[in-house]
Amino acid sequence: MISGAEMGINEYLLYFVYAFTTVFVIVNPIEATMIFVTLTADMNALEKSHVYRRTTLVAFSIAILFSIAGEFVLRIFGITVDSLRVAGGILLFLVAIDMLRGVRQQKKVTEAELRDANQREDVSVFPLAIPLLTGPGAITTVVVLMGAASTIAEKALVLLAIVLTFLITFFVLRFSEYIDQALGVTGIMVLTGIMGLILGAVAVNFVATGAWNLYRTMAG
Repeated sequence: MISGAEMGINEYLLYFVYAFTTVFVIVNPIEATMIFVTLTADMNALEKSHVYRRTTLVAFSIAILFSIAGEFVLRIFGITVDSLRVAGGILLFLVAIDMLRGVRQQKKVTEAELRDANQREDVSVFPLAIPLLTGPGAITTVVVLMGAASTIAEKALVLLAIVLTFLITFFVLRFSEYIDQALGVTGIMVLTGIMGLILGAVAVNFVATGAWNLYRTMAG
């Protein structure tokens, strides 16, 4: 027989897996390796090290900032978490469709932005950190997850999920050339498709939960 404490631990573990999976699939560092390799092709090892370190730090800082300050911003504009759930779920679903169709992340980094990036000396902040890793989808996701977390323990798990996501992102970008060579475009797109399927399921959950809670609020 499972004790209440053990059930609590299992529930928190499942919650952490859910939060981590949600954040990881929307950040999607695996697909980001293709753009990272392209933009750093002419750099030496030291320059690439500077780029992936700064990219990860900036992206992580933005995600943490919005996860902590997101609820305060929502209150300022009078937006409920459930309203953001619905809007964010629709946004994530559109991103998931592109991932499933194998469309490169045009909503994150456009061709014009890539051409502009090729003329920049430092691409770590734009377009790598923003909007490639922490675009509107990632920002919306961390705000919704933190807003939906009902206890301090759950909020701590969301923050831990963000930390782990960007820790993995750091190593993915560090070894991006090896990952790109090992997986190739086909392998990366297959993994992206799988992540897109997961993200689509998360998006549907966001919309369904948000819409139901809004209905209950208006009904009574």
